[in-house]
Amino acid sequence: MLHLILSALMFVEASKDVDSSPLREDGKASQEDWFIKVVNYMKSSPETVEELMTKKHAVVEGDLLLPKNRNAVESVWPTREIPFVISSELANQREDILSAMAMVSQHSCVSFHQRTSENSYLHYVSSRGCASYVGFIGGEQTLFVGPMCIVGNIVHEILHALGFHHEHTRMDREQFIKVLSHNIMEGKETNFEKQRGQTFDLRYDVTSIMHYGSGFFSVNSLPTIVAYANMEDMGQRHKMTETDMARVRLLYSCDFPKSETESSVVVEEEEEDENAHVLIHDVTKKKTSSNNKQDEGQTSAPPLHL
Repeated sequence: MLHLILSALMFVEASKDVDSSPLREDGKASQEDWFIKVVNYMKSSPETVEELMTKKHAVVEGDLLLPKNRNAVESVWPTREIPFVISSELANQREDILSAMAMVSQHSCVSFHQRTSENSYLHYVSSRGCASYVGFIGGEQTLFVGPMCIVGNIVHEILHALGFHHEHTRMDREQFIKVLSHNIMEGKETNFEKQRGQTFDLRYDVTSIMHYGSGFFSVNSLPTIVAYANMEDMGQRHKMTETDMARVRLLYSCDFPKSETESSVVVEEEEEDENAHVLIHDVTKKKTSSNNKQDEGQTSAPPLHL
């Protein structure tokens, strides 16, 4: 992506010295083509933008702000009720952020509430792309939201913050996908390396909201990953799949009572955020019966004890 941006900028500078009208028109068209490619890439792959366009912090796999460890890490949050703060810079994306948290809450026992005095909390801040730390790190935990991050992208980052890595790096991926290394940007090959880790014995899910899209880190607009099935839905950012939901429930022991050491947080929202409070906290209660029906007949792997 960087080479596209740089090339576009260089073309703009070079075209300033061109006197011929036909050449200027051709230059303008080529310039527009470059920018269209850049914008389309950013729209389809906003989770790669942070790594490609910033040097402020170490980023791997496009949007991970912690060293690679694995599919589900041990640094889970010590509570199922997670405080958050949304930066005022993200006022235009506030509803998307609230909707993303609601989607996670709807399908699990994890809930979110506006921070009051908690020491550890999620802090949504404005950035160029979407990015997150992986798992609980304690204190103010930044979650980056770029201008092109839609609800599904934000859900993806929240699941990183809860402790999950990318689906495409699982050890058993060869049965389901093929990585085309010749189409990957130079220096970004490590973002496609396989990693060992806890998968709860759940099936590999090409359609997971945690899976890379086909064009991530492409150097030539050709696929970097192809799936043997469900290619159309690979890398989708519209919903959590049944596998995504199961992972969260297993990691946070949703089918078991809370630990006695886990604090129960009840927070009164500010008046203007009253609807958001209801949206995030009550949605799980409203969906309890439907979630129970979804869980019937499923075999649960042993939970991780917090």
